Amino acid sequence: MERHSSALALVLGSEPDLPVHCIRPHVATKAADWFVRNFPGDVLYAIKANPHPLILDAVYRAGVRWFDVASMPEIELVSDRFPDATLAFMHPVKARSAIRRAYFDYGVRIFAVDSLEELTKLVGETNGAQDLHIIARLAVSSDYAAHKLEGKFGAQGAEAVMLLREARGVAHELGVSFHVGSQCMRPEAWRIAMTVVSDLIRQAGVTVDIVDIGGGFPCRYPGLTPPPLELYVAEIKAAFDDMPVLENADLWCEPGRALCAEAGSHIVRVELRKGNVLHINDGAYGALYDAAHNGLVFPATLVHSAERPQRPLTPFKLYGPTCDSIDAMEGPFLLPADISEGDYIEFGMTGAYGAALTTRFNGFGDYIEAVLCDAPMMSVYGASSQPANDTIVTQEQ
Repeated sequence: MERHSSALALVLGSEPDLPVHCIRPHVATKAADWFVRNFPGDVLYAIKANPHPLILDAVYRAGVRWFDVASMPEIELVSDRFPDATLAFMHPVKARSAIRRAYFDYGVRIFAVDSLEELTKLVGETNGAQDLHIIARLAVSSDYAAHKLEGKFGAQGAEAVMLLREARGVAHELGVSFHVGSQCMRPEAWRIAMTVVSDLIRQAGVTVDIVDIGGGFPCRYPGLTPPPLELYVAEIKAAFDDMPVLENADLWCEPGRALCAEAGSHIVRVELRKGNVLHINDGAYGALYDAAHNGLVFPATLVHSAERPQRPLTPFKLYGPTCDSIDAMEGPFLLPADISEGDYIEFGMTGAYGAALTTRFNGFGDYIEAVLCDAPMMSVYGASSQPANDTIVTQEQ
């Protein structure tokens, strides 16, 4: 894979005809290192956010040895790459064949469930194994998150109490897990969730060995500036210490976006301009899924050298390359007023759920991959900076 000092160097060197997935492994290593050093428990990388081998290697290099996996391909990918890794099969609904293969072929012992039916399936497909680490997924509010995750998973009320009791009877170690929602902007969301979880554990009258607080740790985007991550860790640690129903329990977290978002960016080309609308060569069915379907505004930069005069920034709407009218990104994306066909735009913060969600719809979906060596456009891990003579027009918050 080619390496470049910056997006500008890449564009000047090749004028790519396809969109470019840009990977910054050193940025993922920095993010993972922060969590390993600061989180008071075990850090599991949720690889669904970005399973690229370079990202996996980057977080492993920082010391991450636990991985949240949700399917057999993810289990195979991590197990083959890191034989010493601990895998946690955290999808609450699994195929019977996947349970068998994970347990007997790959040595997976950590499984999430959120129903009595799934618990029965797990015990049956592992032949009543006595070494299962069973994590009961419980439902909590995601009111403080930019992207809600309520409804699909998580036991609640009397069902949760019964699940905890039944799981305790067959588990070597019993854990609880929850998810406060993606891009959670309020540290106290975890304390509120832990209060709910504590009450369910108390009602069930069981001993819990593991508290998995899930993911949801936020990144910076235009218009979304979260509190410092240190405040999240402090709130989580204090809430964990205050849980009255635990005895020597372990604390886990499952960051995904927070480890890889800053490590990716995406370069596209403008194919046509219609007033304040730009048609570009990637979009809703590609790496800009979040901008189209979740309303996320990525930092956007016109890729050009310092010789090009700066122009006032103007809000633009974007359309992707497919014939589908929902292939649209409302933004607004602030870009120079003189942007035109043939110009290149770099979107920052696409390392999470960017390349991982791309499709082949309408015949599009081919990409170039490249490693960039510069800093991310935005960061929660310290000030970022653009190298001299690199992209100089950046979307403001």
